[in-house]
Amino acid sequence: MLRPRRWIRVVIVGAGLLGTQARADDTVVRSFGGGSGASMVGIVPASEDVELGGPQAISVDGQGNLFVLDQINGRILQFDPKQPNSDPDVLRMPQDVQPTDLVVRNDDIMVWDGGVRTLKAAAGQSTRGLGGDVIQLEEVSSRGVDDRLAVSAFAQMGSQAPGSAADLLDQNTRAAIIKTTRQPDRQYVASRGKGSVIADIIPDKGNASVRVEIQTMVSNETIGQLSLRVRNQLGAVEFLEIDNSDRFYVLAEDVPPSGKNASTFVARYAANGRLEGIYELPLENAPLTRRFVTVSGDGDVYFLRTKPDGIEVVGVGFRPLNNVSIIDVRPSRTAAAPASQTGVVVNTSAAVRPSNRQQAIETAFAFEGIQWKLTQANYGSDPDSQCSGFSRVRRPWYLQGKVNQEVRGVPYCWGCHGSLANFRQRIESGTLAGNVCTRNAPRPDVAGVDCSAFVSATWGLSVHYTTAAIPAIAAPVANPWDLKPGDALNKPGSHVMLFLRFTPDRKAEVMESSTGGCNGRVCRNVYPLASLLSRGYVPVRFKAFADDQATVSASAYPETEPQAGRKTASKRR
Repeated sequence: MLRPRRWIRVVIVGAGLLGTQARADDTVVRSFGGGSGASMVGIVPASEDVELGGPQAISVDGQGNLFVLDQINGRILQFDPKQPNSDPDVLRMPQDVQPTDLVVRNDDIMVWDGGVRTLKAAAGQSTRGLGGDVIQLEEVSSRGVDDRLAVSAFAQMGSQAPGSAADLLDQNTRAAIIKTTRQPDRQYVASRGKGSVIADIIPDKGNASVRVEIQTMVSNETIGQLSLRVRNQLGAVEFLEIDNSDRFYVLAEDVPPSGKNASTFVARYAANGRLEGIYELPLENAPLTRRFVTVSGDGDVYFLRTKPDGIEVVGVGFRPLNNVSIIDVRPSRTAAAPASQTGVVVNTSAAVRPSNRQQAIETAFAFEGIQWKLTQANYGSDPDSQCSGFSRVRRPWYLQGKVNQEVRGVPYCWGCHGSLANFRQRIESGTLAGNVCTRNAPRPDVAGVDCSAFVSATWGLSVHYTTAAIPAIAAPVANPWDLKPGDALNKPGSHVMLFLRFTPDRKAEVMESSTGGCNGRVCRNVYPLASLLSRGYVPVRFKAFADDQATVSASAYPETEPQAGRKTASKRR
């Protein structure tokens, strides 16, 4: 078991309520530098409007081996955290697999690539390496929605099919979505200690508490009844694991009305359902990752932390709680304030089309759903030129090998912007499609949109407002639970997502243009809300929606589109 090296004083606030000023000690069990070597991971450096990119997921198998999804290098690294000096095994993925999430269940290595795909070692090889082995994986099958355990495992962190587009596009059903509160949620988990189980997450006493009832899938025997309550409002609640000692682990989020100091933790319960304590997850100042926590059969909790020069696999310290009815995770002493706007000057007014939320949502879905034929001129020559600083081609992954085929969605293009009509016109004239070389200078000969250009277009803006400039035209939403379709989650200088709705289990469904999460296009994604807030994303509302009775400086929308391939709405000192 991983245990903290020292303990600090905690403060008991009121009867049965615990507050703290610092978390238990965490331990770095292994570090990987950035690169393509056997003991390295692929890292894409941050840039303007581009968040630092690296491994997206961590998972553990039944023997306690850890697996890190190094998707930039097209592989998975496997290692024993109890032997940190041994070489990892390198599991190479098939070339046509570009996943964003990873789950290891028994001997199955499953990845999410828009759906569940199962991988195994090629003939004559085994994933039970001796350390330092290179193993080629091949796809076994594509699992459908009938595999409830696999689908539920990926949905824990938001790797799931988005909800109905029709409900969002229709104003009447969209209004109903906004008012929807947490719904009962049934989850299926292949646990280490009790085999396959069903966990029912049942709302209880408002927005701050739930009951978690666990029963076996084979005998329907109830084996656990857990109570979870936080000080503020619960976000995502995910049943993660039953360890070899029959202890229960539940991931939960506490989101205050201010949105500040949102926390994510794993609560541990004894076999009799008594709350034993929590593992506080160090999300502050960390780039966005998909599966950032995993629990071993021995009850070790591991966290994946990405840094500019590599990653750290962290053994999260456990903090016992005694006779506590409300879990109250206070901010860490090292937590930094959200990114400021110091040094950013906005030097243009925002000309806008008359716009409202309906038009914003319709425009967003048009960018995601556009069907177009990828010609040879759009595709470019092979081999394509590599991006500076890492082995990657200019072309977005979802377009690879699709020349002369119909494809879906506007491609990601670093520094590009413009309307959907402008994109279609440029594609039909033979312009190159997409550019993910975010460390290079933007190219004027490529068509598509980057993250802030996409949001600018949905809001009807005539110019491209970068993430650093968006605060000039969008007001903060004081309570993140008040977000409405067409609002945004913005991380100045890094990335922005258009908010669509809260899922029934209180995650945030968004639309974004992304190199990683969308494999280089505009797509819909689902994320735990506290994970976004803790990592620096700010809920914002465009000031010029006609249905919100607000305006910004505006004249008339220009008849001609601004030239693609250059930033227009911010200047850095």
